[in-house]
Amino acid sequence: MSGKELKRQGTSLLVFVLLTIFILFIIFPVASLFFRITPEAFAESIVDPVVLDALILSFTTAAVSTCIVIVVGTPLSYINARKEYRGKEIVDTLTDLPIVLPPAVAGLALLMAFGRRGVIGEYLGLFGIQIAFTTFAVILAQVFVASPFYIRQARASFEAVDVIYENAARTLGASGFCVLLKVTIPIAWAGLVSGSVLTFARALGEFGATIMFAGNFQGRTQTMPLAIYTTMQGSMDSAVSLAIILVAISFAVILTVKYVTKRKI
Repeated sequence: MSGKELKRQGTSLLVFVLLTIFILFIIFPVASLFFRITPEAFAESIVDPVVLDALILSFTTAAVSTCIVIVVGTPLSYINARKEYRGKEIVDTLTDLPIVLPPAVAGLALLMAFGRRGVIGEYLGLFGIQIAFTTFAVILAQVFVASPFYIRQARASFEAVDVIYENAARTLGASGFCVLLKVTIPIAWAGLVSGSVLTFARALGEFGATIMFAGNFQGRTQTMPLAIYTTMQGSMDSAVSLAIILVAISFAVILTVKYVTKRKI
């Protein structure tokens, strides 16, 4: 066996070992959740009022947050993909900022803006409007941290659409909005769907900004991640059950994104 073949086999063995270690590092902690609880205990925990309230609140707020991000983020993504304007790089940087901000910082920033004594919240209080520590605060926190996942994906999808199709539609008399609705979006739909799914998953798993800005009140602001944190102190089965649900959702999200991307290709 030549030295070149030995080197190739050594490299392959090293890659195999590293991949095995990494995969086991991911699998073992996740699998331990399923080993920790029996199917009977899982079924019993799911009907616990704390778990049910957290499930309903999480799915409702995540769905509303995703819709808000899509409605606001789609035009912004299209403009950033097609138009050049002064300050565009600053806008792109600001839209990406929540990705790198620590969740606690995001929550504190929202509190300083919309809290009772916040820059904006102080004036809203004059009209009897309170945002912090309400269900609406949960939605704002989710929109803040999850919006970049859709906007980045949507912009990339719009940039991938060949402008020749849009120009052809315009020459046939279609308006700008009609071109966006009937030409650009249908071509970019796979990326938009992927971004929407990722946004929903990120909103569903939000913890830090939510607990800082919205608090942890059952049935009002206690989402699944917050319920896991709370129930760990009293009922480990409930915490594990919620964790398993989030793991299942995360796995489904990844599969969905891969499937949609594959169909696009």
